[in-house]
Amino acid sequence: MKYNPNEIEEKWQKYWAENQTFAAQNNSEKPKHYVLDMFPYPSGAGLHVGHPLGYIASDVYSRFKRHQGFNVLHPMGYDSFGLPAEQYAIQTGQRPEDTTRVNIDGGVDKEGKQIAGYRKQLDKIGFSFDWSREVRTSNPDYYKHTQWIFIQLFNSWYCKKQGKAFDITELVKVFGEEGNVLVEAVCDDNVAIFTAAEWNSYSDDQKEKILLQYRMTYLAETEVNWCPGLGTVLANDEIVNGVSERGGFPVIRKKMTQWSMRISAYAERLLQGLNDIDWSESIKESQRNWIGKSVGALVKFQVSSFKSQVDAQSDETLNVKPETNFIEVFTTRPDTIFGVTFMTLAPEHPLVAEITTPEQKAAVEGYIEKTAKRSERERMADVKTISGVFTGAYAEHPFTKEAIPVWIGDYVLAGYGTGAVMAVPCGDERDYAFANFFKGQNGMQEIKNIFANVDISEAAYGSKDNVEIANSDFLNGLNYKEATQKAIAKLEEIGQGTGKTNYRLRDAVFSRQRYWGEPFPVYYVNGLPKMISAEHLPIILPEVEKYLPTEDGLPPLGNATIWAWDTKNNEVVNTDLVDNFEIFPLELNTMPGWAGSSWYWMRYMDAHNEDKFASKEALAYWESVDLYIGGSEHATGHLLYSRFWNKFLKDKGFAPTEEPFKKLINQGMILGTTAYVYRLEGTNTFVSKNKIEGQNVQPIRVDVHFVNSSDELNIEKFKKWREDFNTAEFIFDENGKYIVGREVEKMSKSYYNVVTPDDICNEYGADTLRLYEMFLGPLEQAKPWNTAGISGVFGFLKKLWRLYFDENNGLIVNNDQPTKDNLKSLHKTIKKVAEDIESFSFNTSVSQFMICVNELSTQNCHSRAILEPLAILVSPYAPHIAEELWAQLGHSTSISDVAFPVFEAKHLVETNKEYPVSFNGKMRFTIELPLDLTAAQIEEIIMKDERTQKQLDGRTPNKVIIVPGKIINLVG
Repeated sequence: MKYNPNEIEEKWQKYWAENQTFAAQNNSEKPKHYVLDMFPYPSGAGLHVGHPLGYIASDVYSRFKRHQGFNVLHPMGYDSFGLPAEQYAIQTGQRPEDTTRVNIDGGVDKEGKQIAGYRKQLDKIGFSFDWSREVRTSNPDYYKHTQWIFIQLFNSWYCKKQGKAFDITELVKVFGEEGNVLVEAVCDDNVAIFTAAEWNSYSDDQKEKILLQYRMTYLAETEVNWCPGLGTVLANDEIVNGVSERGGFPVIRKKMTQWSMRISAYAERLLQGLNDIDWSESIKESQRNWIGKSVGALVKFQVSSFKSQVDAQSDETLNVKPETNFIEVFTTRPDTIFGVTFMTLAPEHPLVAEITTPEQKAAVEGYIEKTAKRSERERMADVKTISGVFTGAYAEHPFTKEAIPVWIGDYVLAGYGTGAVMAVPCGDERDYAFANFFKGQNGMQEIKNIFANVDISEAAYGSKDNVEIANSDFLNGLNYKEATQKAIAKLEEIGQGTGKTNYRLRDAVFSRQRYWGEPFPVYYVNGLPKMISAEHLPIILPEVEKYLPTEDGLPPLGNATIWAWDTKNNEVVNTDLVDNFEIFPLELNTMPGWAGSSWYWMRYMDAHNEDKFASKEALAYWESVDLYIGGSEHATGHLLYSRFWNKFLKDKGFAPTEEPFKKLINQGMILGTTAYVYRLEGTNTFVSKNKIEGQNVQPIRVDVHFVNSSDELNIEKFKKWREDFNTAEFIFDENGKYIVGREVEKMSKSYYNVVTPDDICNEYGADTLRLYEMFLGPLEQAKPWNTAGISGVFGFLKKLWRLYFDENNGLIVNNDQPTKDNLKSLHKTIKKVAEDIESFSFNTSVSQFMICVNELSTQNCHSRAILEPLAILVSPYAPHIAEELWAQLGHSTSISDVAFPVFEAKHLVETNKEYPVSFNGKMRFTIELPLDLTAAQIEEIIMKDERTQKQLDGRTPNKVIIVPGKIINLVG
């Protein structure tokens, strides 16, 4: 009976589907284990062999846990809203809903392109997903609950005192009874103070405007990354080198009214929660840096426009103060306040326009326009470029009353801290470089040194250690800690500062000016947002003719003809019916891509609940994800937003745990091996790799499917590939072959180095693919794909099969008692595989399988007592062949729930020793003896052995050297 992987795999995939073998129960006596993969965005390109790496690892672990007796939830779904589908719709005129469905289910799109379909590709690899719980974030039955969560956020506020979110009605009650003077809430800056009497006298609209300053999700004018080419706002992690990650379109900074989420309210909890979860230190550190906690002081500098600069040689200031403002600065080094040499504002800071002098106006406006074209991420990363402009204004030092020049510079960000920096060049490298770059120019003073016995002629002194403050009035002689405390106390005393903890984490923009996203359950009355009641959800995405913004610049939903809310009949109606009395306009923005992915793990717990996102019982049973596997690129996006939403839902009594994901593993990337051809510059002649030395050639990536395992290019396929290659000529090597160059790069369609799992499965089978991906190297490391290694793994599976079957005689498993060597090989493997899976060292498990099968083959082992447990051991990695072996051994149920073999240490304990027996130092034969024999007993046995007698030939040895467990040597 021959091993036929395609036949076996089709059979068992059908069996699993028909029997719902991997369906998890929401109520089970077994202990629960929830294993989750970061769900994919379903693009038309489908899966390449790099995508399943994490899925295979999680599947091995899930199957192992089932063998251990756990009720395992291992679901899968699709993050199906987002920009790519919409861009494709704009280019081809297809509905995003249609292309998304085809990308998931497979078929032919409107362009006539054959799409494999994610579901079919995933099924072909044999994953043990519970498909009965599949979710698609773009389905109304899913985003109905995303809309409901948005409403909960809108109807909540965050109490600083109790450190959690509460219903907004509780805040309204406090306002009506006490006003807001004693309220400790996370809210907008500069909220006006009012009494209870004033609150009760306000109109409903006035009250709503105030409440918007406190709500967990709110409307505000914010600086955003606007991408005109895509027609939407982008998050920082969607921008690379100043252009959009998708499409490479320029991105500029501009102010827009947007929905935002007060994730900043949870900054400290997000930071502290990292101590309670089993994540890699690198991911935790990424989140800590993104949250960016710093302790220091908020300082107020009085500022005014000066008609002329300060005369540095006299005490006389030549300024007039027509209007006074304050610049607020957050600093982690209040001890250095007497070292302030200049101030820098972010170009977007609202005070810039007010304080800039007429003489500096043109320069300032030009600089602001230039800065708007750079993303925040680009500005933060560029530490080499120094640029800025003097505003012409000066600020007053809170203690010395000295005039300090105010500049703008793009290294200061409007959204971080207060958007202003008190520059102390003697203690900060960036300020030092800035001061020296503009040294001698109008508006740049000499650097002040406030550190005793420190030379700053060559560089700033940024350390807090061994600091003694000097030239600083009442701080002289103090160290960092003492000076910091005293400076803050003095600032508070004069009313120009206070101690403060600051976070880099900013509120998250929650609007997209696009079509393919969740509609907001929001309509507008007098320009103020109102929530649609939960019982009327979902508000379904309407049909539009065009997916581009309207002619007057509104988002694509502005093209919808049926997009207004009838408050009387509670339904969406024609936009022409808007009367602002009973029928009102609906929100035109849609939610961002991270909305649906910020809670999806909870939907899997109870995927078909129509009334709630999940029942209390299901949430209580599954609690949180035990193991989460996905890419490290989500470190500060998805993972941070998910933790935020989970904590919020915990506050509101819905989520059962504070953290959503107990353990997180980031799988490494599988890299492609790109193939290159080399064209002589200015010609259509291609030179073989081993002939290019000394030639002026242009390397060109070529489809790897035109190249064989010996790196030879298929000339005919290459010439048919592109029209300009039809007439190509070639310079071959000595063997008449064209040899390509190879380079390990990211696996990408644009690099023509993509290998699809379908091809591997069709040729070698899914079990070979699964084993090979696990065999490539440690899960968390990047590793190159090399198709040449596939055949070795396929050969191993055929060798495994031959332990059970003879090609001519069928099943050859017998009931013979296993030998000690058989048991030793098996139990070494049980121990190794169990330990490896628990430690996610899957590659070494595969190595152990190969060792075990080689040993058993050498031992000619066909014992059922060995081969039954071996099939179970292999099952998590190669489930199809394991199921077939199990069935052929006479079992009628799936192998998936069979108990994992128990390791017995006694089979690895060596009871015998194979001794080399030497005569005068030369080994002549070996003998196996029990390890517990004494030296005298060993000597007696050796001397009686006929091989010894033959070697001695009647002589008596002078000396017999015996070390039990090590050596036997007869001398003389």
